[in-house]
Amino acid sequence: MAKILVVEDDRDLNKAYCIILRHEGHEVITAFDGKEALAKVDEFEPDLILLDLLMPIMGGLEFLQSWSTADRKNVKVLIFTNMENSPEISEAYKLGASRCIIKSWTAPHNLARVVTETLKSGNGSPKAKRVKTPA
Repeated sequence: MAKILVVEDDRDLNKAYCIILRHEGHEVITAFDGKEALAKVDEFEPDLILLDLLMPIMGGLEFLQSWSTADRKNVKVLIFTNMENSPEISEAYKLGASRCIIKSWTAPHNLARVVTETLKSGNGSPKAKRVKTPA
């Protein structure tokens, strides 16, 4: 399965995402802000980063701006946020995000399916695809 870096400051959500993804057989590590994610991303070499946009210390956009483009070659970035119709989402796509899902639209049991779809999708080039999944 895939190596996934979960970057989410809400500890309960972070833990829930990890449980779901590990249950699917993925290798998962966590970070609670963008700065911590930067410290882990190169060593862990994830296939996918599940990235919240609003976090303390360093948010998701700042993480994408700081992360070396040379190290991103085959890494998919799945934005996970509650900021529907926000300019930050468009900016995340410009910075290399592959997909965006709105937390409040996505039931936890659908997370694994969305992750699998994202991992199987093309080369990771932005498609401006927002996902709305049933509860």
